[in-house]
Amino acid sequence: MRFRFRGKGGKDHYISLRDRRLARIVRRCQDIPGQELFQYVDEDGVARSVGSDDVNAYIREISGEDYTAKDFRTWAGTVLAAWALEALGEFGSEMQAKHNVVRAIEAVAERLGNTATICRKSYVHPAIINAYMDRATVGTVKPRVDPELQEHLGDLESDEAAVLVFLRQRLAREAA
Repeated sequence: MRFRFRGKGGKDHYISLRDRRLARIVRRCQDIPGQELFQYVDEDGVARSVGSDDVNAYIREISGEDYTAKDFRTWAGTVLAAWALEALGEFGSEMQAKHNVVRAIEAVAERLGNTATICRKSYVHPAIINAYMDRATVGTVKPRVDPELQEHLGDLESDEAAVLVFLRQRLAREAA
């Protein structure tokens, strides 16, 4: 499947996916009359579009918490930034560190389909950047995210679990 759409800030997006199950679902959505791609037919046979309010209500319902799609974007941006900074590694000067932060944020913005400014302001936890500027990166906790700890962190992948542990440690240090 190929998606082409204009997103926030008028930015054009081109996304390709390979997932037969998802392709069947999207194909069924396309068969529903009307302009909206994502819609469904209710019990009365009326086509209803799916908007952000619907998505956020669904997320709240299945999680039992007050989460929204923005929370998932923020988590994704934070995880991506943490590992992008880890990949950029050590720096020799504050100027180089700032340059690396800009590069990492630009990479995250590209993945999230947003501007770097909005990405840094709204989708990357500032503790990740502060830690990097203090020469601390998520890679330092990765070896300590053992299977036992990950078991308590639910369905998180090991890279996400490492970011969660890293953030918890960093925020505890900043609060002290």
